[in-house]
Amino acid sequence: MNQAQRQDFFAILQAYNPEPTTELNYSSTFELLIAVILSAQATDIGVNKATNKLYPVANTPQAILDLGVDGLKQYIKTIGLYNSKAENVIKTCRQLLELHNGEVPDDRDALEALPGVGRKTANVILNTVFKHPVIAVDTHLFRLSNRTGLAKGKTVRAVEDKLMKVVPAEFKQDAHHWLILHGRYVCIARKPLCANCVVSHCCDDFRRQQKKQA
Repeated sequence: MNQAQRQDFFAILQAYNPEPTTELNYSSTFELLIAVILSAQATDIGVNKATNKLYPVANTPQAILDLGVDGLKQYIKTIGLYNSKAENVIKTCRQLLELHNGEVPDDRDALEALPGVGRKTANVILNTVFKHPVIAVDTHLFRLSNRTGLAKGKTVRAVEDKLMKVVPAEFKQDAHHWLILHGRYVCIARKPLCANCVVSHCCDDFRRQQKKQA
């Protein structure tokens, strides 16, 4: 995919979805942080089902800390890896209270220092809440970027770095959400829905398929 095609790719996605956002339910920065921590190797639907029960009871660092690990597990036990996630969430709540006055920091290093928060989670918070033009690369983005030729790389970080270089500046703020949604619902893993794809003409893989069939 060349730069003109990348420009076209994002312009079309923007036209179809001018204001993309996360599918995780949240009403505060803290709620989004916890939801993203819980979303590792889990679906947004599954996380939302759990947090829809948790947040009316506890949606601040102190309130969740007061639940304790075992109390928190009762709300998130339907989510994969809930044991380790409960431990990390409790530790994160404690750290937010001790180091950040209970507020989620607008700083990459401080975010990544929180238990259960890696680069991807930090990027989601920085982009979605604090409006930093960064791109969080998950499995959807990694697959889509390589398949389409948007940004090829052998590692998640390599793809992120390439995306930051090649995504046109005017699209960087929302690129993360467009790509996640496109990878989740159209450019899916096993059988991408190319017939339903509005940007297939920009895609390296689709063009290769067309040549084979010609």
